[in-house]
Amino acid sequence: MAHNLTHFVYYFLVLQLPACDFDTVKIGFHFDIVKIEVFNQPMSTLKTQYHHGDLTKSLLESASLIIKEQGVESLSMRKLADTVGVSRMAPYHHFKDKNALLCALAEQGFYEQAKMLHALRAQKNTAEDGFKKYIHAYLEYALQHNETYDLMYGRTLWKAGNPSDSLKAASKQTFKAWIDWVEELQEQNILPSNNTPLRIGQTTWASLHGLARLFIDGIYLDTEDLSDMVEQMIKNLCSASA
Repeated sequence: MAHNLTHFVYYFLVLQLPACDFDTVKIGFHFDIVKIEVFNQPMSTLKTQYHHGDLTKSLLESASLIIKEQGVESLSMRKLADTVGVSRMAPYHHFKDKNALLCALAEQGFYEQAKMLHALRAQKNTAEDGFKKYIHAYLEYALQHNETYDLMYGRTLWKAGNPSDSLKAASKQTFKAWIDWVEELQEQNILPSNNTPLRIGQTTWASLHGLARLFIDGIYLDTEDLSDMVEQMIKNLCSASA
């Protein structure tokens, strides 16, 4: 009897109760009666319970770690749930499917890039030093978070997948911030002014992206050469403005 009741309770909890309506569910067996008591009781062990307000963050952090160590192909909603220590249905309350999860990771990457650009622009650098620091920071981010970078700029989501509306908005917002800065750099004679900010921004970013891809894809392996290559690329990009 208890065995059958266990299956009933599991079905009821997983499929019937929305994850956001309770913090902890206490189940007590009284002979042939199942008592379900809902109450608030914070738990500190992620493997047994979690706080719903933090689960989305925990899922994204764990997903990011999985793809970094094992690649995007190895990530599944089931593996993610097991890693975080929640029921295998719990991630679906936050992400519709794996595609939605990957979109969220890519979206987070764009916001991190935008934050990085904003922080550099807020520093008291000369325009030239600010541009150089951004180039180095961009490439460092791409190499340290190469799986996320692939999601941001690769075919997994943009061609083979289904990019979410929020991902599209985040990418456009980040690119707009870049183009706005490119326009300022043109006015300060750091970047060429022989074309529109959009075209200069597109081609400048293409150079950055191309160099990042050469290292990510293993075409170039010696990272000791990266610094010299970056410095030469900056000279090439800025030479037309001299």
